[in-house]
Amino acid sequence: MYTDLPEERLRAHRSGVRNPEDFDRFWADTLAEARSAGFAVRVEPVPTDLAGIDVYDVTLPGFAGQPVRAWLRVPSGAGAALPTVVQYAGYGGGRGHPLENLLWAAAGYAHLQMDTRGQGSGWSRGDTPDPAPAGPEVPGVMTRGVADPRTYYYRRLITDAVRAVDAARALPAVDPERVAVLGHSQGGGLALAVGALVPDLRAVVAGVPFLCDIPRAIVVTDARPYREVRDYLAVHRDAEDRVLNTLAYVDGVNFARRCHLPARYSVALMDDIVPPSTVFAAVNAHAGPTELSVWRYNGHEAGGIEDDEAALRFLGKHLADDTDLAPGAGGG
Repeated sequence: MYTDLPEERLRAHRSGVRNPEDFDRFWADTLAEARSAGFAVRVEPVPTDLAGIDVYDVTLPGFAGQPVRAWLRVPSGAGAALPTVVQYAGYGGGRGHPLENLLWAAAGYAHLQMDTRGQGSGWSRGDTPDPAPAGPEVPGVMTRGVADPRTYYYRRLITDAVRAVDAARALPAVDPERVAVLGHSQGGGLALAVGALVPDLRAVVAGVPFLCDIPRAIVVTDARPYREVRDYLAVHRDAEDRVLNTLAYVDGVNFARRCHLPARYSVALMDDIVPPSTVFAAVNAHAGPTELSVWRYNGHEAGGIEDDEAALRFLGKHLADDTDLAPGAGGG
């Protein structure tokens, strides 16, 4: 069943999420601190029985220089630096198994799939802990450290996501001038944030992005993960202003307002996990050119493989080298 506003009202929806005055300074300082810490990216080959794709186990410095794991998958025998896709996982997932998620390398791209700190036990496995001190929180990560933007979980995860792009660009297999970011749900929200914070990327693919128009989301859906915030506020009754202020620093609408990159979004009108209006809020706030697929009869899975097919076409255009044909665009 439809879970939100009628479609004509969805297309006109604008978010009223607060835009903190120090938003840009907050993120500039956070990223500068992270980039000043850490270690050289570590890359180790992973033995597999794959004939056409090489897999590497990557450890990169994330928030505060803390180690974050990733898989790098590249076409076997690639003789030059490749256009690259950096991918982020949905809520509860991690980087998974090295033999999973072979589409992007099969299409001719270098593919860095970042692990998700403190998650990776819901539907795919992860290998990266979140060493931050615990505090009062609802099970899950949506309210971890939510009393202050500086201690909030998603400050750390978004920083990891930016540093994954930095790490990818340092790898010999990667053409640093041709990098795009993508993800579904939480991964789409991370891709949108990185697109705003790393403005020289080529493109963003954000499938049913989570973390957009959060004040609306927590009152129009009863599903988790947004339910975690509502449950927290039901107990911490005096914390609403403080919590909403923290969430504004990670809200995808505020990142969309600052993202001038070409972006491809998808939305599903029967999605009860990411309310459709919250996706339209990000699309309508986006500062750059956008494409949007609207799936009227789907839930949170959205367009599935058809979203992937459309993303291949989109990235084939935006990651193309002017001197030759891009992967996924009919050659290469």
